[in-house]
Amino acid sequence: MQATAANATPASARQAALRVDALGVRYGALVALDGVSWEVHPGELLGIIGPNGAGKSSCYDAVTSMVGRSGRVELQGTDVTGVPPYGLAELGLKRAFQQNAFFDDLSVLDNMVAVLGKRAHAGLAGSVVNPAGAARRRAEAARYAAQQLVRFGVPASYHPLSPKEVPYGVQRMLSIALAYGNGAKVLLLDEPAAGLGGDDMARLIELLGELKREGVALVVIEHHMDLIMAVADHIVVLDLGRQLAYGTPPQIQKDPRVLEAYLGKPK
Repeated sequence: MQATAANATPASARQAALRVDALGVRYGALVALDGVSWEVHPGELLGIIGPNGAGKSSCYDAVTSMVGRSGRVELQGTDVTGVPPYGLAELGLKRAFQQNAFFDDLSVLDNMVAVLGKRAHAGLAGSVVNPAGAARRRAEAARYAAQQLVRFGVPASYHPLSPKEVPYGVQRMLSIALAYGNGAKVLLLDEPAAGLGGDDMARLIELLGELKREGVALVVIEHHMDLIMAVADHIVVLDLGRQLAYGTPPQIQKDPRVLEAYLGKPK
């Protein structure tokens, strides 16, 4: 198979989809993150691992402007350090949280429609001036939302239900679909495999592969070492808020600092 231009060019020569430099987070005297730097390219998956309290979630909060922080964040070569969270989402940097968060009073389908923004909602003026057009926009958005849900592993039989009424594995896939919304250039996932196994885990791995092939840059916090070693292109290891290691899965697996701090010393 002939390689595409993107795949034929070394990652080091391509523009990063997301680059962070010297990220730091402090909560009073507590240093939660100190001088963390990494990058991820389109179509790649960067894994972030480390023990509990290592600074993984603080890293996500820093990248998405959820906390005060030092350092620099670039999205596709543009400095977005000062952009607020909602502005980052509009630019294509999306995030799914560790805990599922849904509109429980809306159906699964309506949850998906709600995150489609202008694709689904004409606004007050548009609805008043052209109600028929607004209704068509809503109907088209509902069809698109249904297609997206199925693509993300949420079968049509669950679409009329409340998110609370669907199995946990489907809820996890729904949370990723809602984060992705109408599209993402960079998608940050916080422990997407938590509580999953069997078919649900297989579907998650398949979905991550699909998103990579479509050129989405993925950054994934995960405790499932088998999963992250299988799907990641590069891995960042954090320990006590500092960057302990950064490399490919084989490099990380052989790094003595990682073996001691997180993966366990070899016998």
